[in-house]
Amino acid sequence: MNFAEHLMSLRRQRGWSQEELGNQVGVTRQTVSKWEMGQSTPELEKLVELSRLFGMSIDQLVGLEAAGERPDSWEVAEKPARVCTWGTLYEYISPVKVFGLPLIHIRFGFGPRLAKGIIAIGNCAVGVVAVGGCSLGLLSFGGVSLGLLLALGGCGLGLFALGGLAVGGFAVGGCAVGQWLAIGGGAFSNYLAIGGGAWSNGLAIGGSAFGHVAIGTNEAQGTFAYIREQGCHIEDVWRTVKSELPHMWGWVRDVIQWALG
Repeated sequence: MNFAEHLMSLRRQRGWSQEELGNQVGVTRQTVSKWEMGQSTPELEKLVELSRLFGMSIDQLVGLEAAGERPDSWEVAEKPARVCTWGTLYEYISPVKVFGLPLIHIRFGFGPRLAKGIIAIGNCAVGVVAVGGCSLGLLSFGGVSLGLLLALGGCGLGLFALGGLAVGGFAVGGCAVGQWLAIGGGAFSNYLAIGGGAWSNGLAIGGSAFGHVAIGTNEAQGTFAYIREQGCHIEDVWRTVKSELPHMWGWVRDVIQWALG
């Protein structure tokens, strides 16, 4: 029995319509119809879901191996799906779906194996929460991490970014580039930069500071420049900062006081 005939037989044994089967694996009725007519074949991810749904291996599903006794479908659904074919070493796809995406998708293997889900974990991961060597999500964690809200990684890009190289609205890292705030060994920002070396169009605070208002422990260059050895008074410096940057955060005053000694 070939795959198309086997799939139709399994579906009818369970009393499911093509639409009901499609809903369980996230495809349309028309797609199921094409599978059963032999006009197309499922991609690997859908084969994994079908094999788990019917309680058999992929080889049994496609007719390469005789099917044994079928275990309880709920037990199968609770177990991780392990796939060791076509470069995939391990894969788990949650049977629970949200907006057509699995709640959890874990995929590891050789090469850029993509995991897609609400929670995605893998070599490459895309999800609301993404964890991987390369990750993209609302909350993203990985070697190379792109997060719409938070990115944490060796290289992080997001609204809030933390990493060896961090780029974002608010960035913290070895090298930090932030629109509003950058904190790091080297810090670059349009508004506030704090670091060993700090460069900003607004306020820069650091060992060496370069900005419109620059406050440095060793060196400072800017329209308003202050260094520790000048013995500047914190109230005078803070008055200048608030005059030039009226919306500067209050906690920055303590950082300035520390920089001026």
